[in-house]
Amino acid sequence: MKVTEQEIIEWMSKPRSQEKGLRALMDAYQSRLYWHIRRLIVDHSLAQDVLQDTFIKAFQNFHQFKKESKLYTWLYRIATNEALQQLNKMKKMQKSDEDAEYHLQNLTAESAVATGEEIQIILQKAIHTLPEKQKLVFTMRYYDDLPYEEISKILDMSVGTCKTNYHYAKQKIEDYIKLNSEEI
Repeated sequence: MKVTEQEIIEWMSKPRSQEKGLRALMDAYQSRLYWHIRRLIVDHSLAQDVLQDTFIKAFQNFHQFKKESKLYTWLYRIATNEALQQLNKMKKMQKSDEDAEYHLQNLTAESAVATGEEIQIILQKAIHTLPEKQKLVFTMRYYDDLPYEEISKILDMSVGTCKTNYHYAKQKIEDYIKLNSEEI
């Protein structure tokens, strides 16, 4: 039995059924949010932590959900903000750009062993070279297949800006892959 977004909202809005609503919310959106976060964070355990933080924040702040957008748009925005906070923490902990490159190579090497898909590794490396906004727009559009209007709401930027960021991200990724095609 699939639960509707409206049912989840109703359950979450009432103190007696909040727990039921949270379980339904997690069941409905956990997988999509995890993969959105995972593409930004890369590391599985950190992505799970960020996902958990996302649901905690959504539960604690559900009274702020204005119902002007879809529930998943609101959740994606929370997940994106939590992922960005985690990335900022990670950046502060890194001592230098060399350390960051070493860490990224280790993460992608672990992914290669796990999946065996070299093209995915090249793609992930290319995505990680993008500026933050381009990376966010690209992952939401390419992996999550979100319409520009939803991305616009999640990232609080105009649709035109989202389209421009996606276009530049796509071009940079294509250029990166062309330059690094010998790795494939």
